[in-house]
Amino acid sequence: MPESEHKVVAVAARSLQNAQEFAKKYGIEKAYSSYDDLGKDPHVDVVYIGTVQSHHLSVSVALMRAGKHILCEKPLCINVKEVKEMIKVAKEQKVFMMEAVWSRFFPAYKELEKRLKAGEIGQVRHVIASFGKDLRHFQRLQNIATGGGVTLDIGIYPIQLVSFVMGGDKPLKIVGTGHQTSAGTGVEESIGSTLLYSDGRIASISASFVADLPSEAFIIGSKGTIKIPYPMWCPETIEGPSGTMTVKLPKTGYEFNFDNSQGLMYEAMEVRRCLQQGLLESPGMPHSESLTVAEIVQAVRMQAGTAYPQD
Repeated sequence: MPESEHKVVAVAARSLQNAQEFAKKYGIEKAYSSYDDLGKDPHVDVVYIGTVQSHHLSVSVALMRAGKHILCEKPLCINVKEVKEMIKVAKEQKVFMMEAVWSRFFPAYKELEKRLKAGEIGQVRHVIASFGKDLRHFQRLQNIATGGGVTLDIGIYPIQLVSFVMGGDKPLKIVGTGHQTSAGTGVEESIGSTLLYSDGRIASISASFVADLPSEAFIIGSKGTIKIPYPMWCPETIEGPSGTMTVKLPKTGYEFNFDNSQGLMYEAMEVRRCLQQGLLESPGMPHSESLTVAEIVQAVRMQAGTAYPQD
């Protein structure tokens, strides 16, 4: 991103050494050993929060109360109760707050929205979406204390896609099931769910951190089908009756830990756009939809046998 539009001025971590190493690596001027100190920095306008999800609420609330705008990594919080609390504080403090569902701001998702509105596939009848990778080497995914479990961490991607296609409508019925980890850590490692919507619409989703699923999405309508190929959570391509559209991500020269991470720029652009227009939430991921997604996630993981201490 051009520095005239986005400038990283500070980084905070629980460990000052970690923050300083990160700052040195990426040419960031200031490093803090606490999030409270970051909140006191007058040069910080907006904070991206990428802590483990069990700390999203406490860190976000502290920074919003310090007057900072927030882009908080998904899942916004551990459960519905926490999401409601975060939205309440954002409204009280009159600060911008958005759940960082980066998928929503990729050109492929924008194109999907355009094609659906244009009636390219007629009335939506069914959505099929999956996301699965063998991620058992990530300990936090199996740890109930850090908000582990597949639904909260990656199952949220097919869920948010379904909600996106359904226009943010709440499902009439949520049927879910899943397997708990073989180590008995109290969280689910795979799930399957059917979501029933009004007007004859239905969705089938699956997620796993023990199996490589297709990780694609199909939106089937009365006149045709739109496909979002792998990786459906950060796609460069969309296919449909009117043709295939591909928007390649730029080559940055950086090595990333995960697929297509330079695509995080799209949500950063959206935050800037919203702040420039004086918006306190993004139309692309409004508070109401963060709440709907959280309700679906909670229903599915509870039916798969996962309950967090925060519940």
